[in-house]
Amino acid sequence: MSLLISRRRNVIMKAVITAGGLGTRLLPTTKEIPKELLPLYSRGENGEILVKPVLQLIFEIMYKEGVREFCIVTGRGKRAVEDHFTPDWDFVEYLEKIGKGSQAKELGRFFAMIEDSTIFWVKQPQPRGFGHAVYMAKAFVGDENFLLAAGDTVVYPEDFLRRLLQGGSDAALLLAEVEDPRAYGVAVLNGDRVVKVVEKPREPPSRMAILPFYVLPAEIMNVLEKAEAGIGGEVQLTDAIQKLIERGRDVRAIVLDDRYEFADVGTPESYIKALEMTFSRSRGA
Repeated sequence: MSLLISRRRNVIMKAVITAGGLGTRLLPTTKEIPKELLPLYSRGENGEILVKPVLQLIFEIMYKEGVREFCIVTGRGKRAVEDHFTPDWDFVEYLEKIGKGSQAKELGRFFAMIEDSTIFWVKQPQPRGFGHAVYMAKAFVGDENFLLAAGDTVVYPEDFLRRLLQGGSDAALLLAEVEDPRAYGVAVLNGDRVVKVVEKPREPPSRMAILPFYVLPAEIMNVLEKAEAGIGGEVQLTDAIQKLIERGRDVRAIVLDDRYEFADVGTPESYIKALEMTFSRSRGA
């Protein structure tokens, strides 16, 4: 499937997934288990309920939309993420021998996706913010447009990603209207064009929250390279996107309606929401 985004109609072949956050709001669990590997529910091919790490769910959604080149940005204490994305066919064979055929088949399917993909691993030496984590993938991105996601958030139904990828602009943001957007990046729209973005504003200019799925041009890396720390003392991706807007780049919004749900695993409350949401969907409710 051809997935087109830029005016030059480049195919999106590369995806960057950030997985370097410390997960401090979920301690002590995240002392040893990266929050990106926390389990959520999923529905198997035969209707069975499965349990998968949130990062695996994101990877599989991207894979299904044709992405085959991935850069996963990790940090200290995230070796388990790399281990999870390392195929272990001996374990699959063992599961089959002990009568766990369904689990063996599902794990084998995941391993086959990994082996059909190219995955680059980059470490963020210090947690300097989402924007800095994205910048760590500069060499991987090169001069191509790319898909970006934070490794702790899920959105359903999965067709949201196809909508995001099939734009015709310089960049595309995924938005959802929320009651209180102060914990999010917030966008101001003129039609479907994004005219302003601001990170975690005390007085939000709109209720349009930016969800962490984007299509961005390689130009964003040059902006991030010169970016100064913003809110929270961190390099914010939102500030870099605002620079693109000020340069006259065409940044468009994909706004989710009530058919869609989203949740992250960043806090105990949001993790509970993510579990409830994915369990309900895995049951076909």
